[in-house]
Amino acid sequence: MESDKAVDPKDDLFVRYAKEIKPAYDRAVREALLKHKRAGNPVPVERDGKLVILQPEDIAAE
Repeated sequence: MESDKAVDPKDDLFVRYAKEIKPAYDRAVREALLKHKRAGNPVPVERDGKLVILQPEDIAAE
C-alpha cells in the first residue's frame, strides 16, 4: 500500500461526503465535551497554536 500517493479530491470520501460528515463530526465533538463537563474532567484544546487545558466549568458545549 502506497501511503504517500496523492489522492484525487473526487476520490476522497471526506471530500465527497463532507455535507454528511461535518454535522456528525460537530455533534460528536459537542457530545464528547458535554460528557467531559458532566464528569468534571478537563479537556485539552488548541488555542492560537498552543495547548490549553479547559477546566470543566469553562467548557461551553450546551
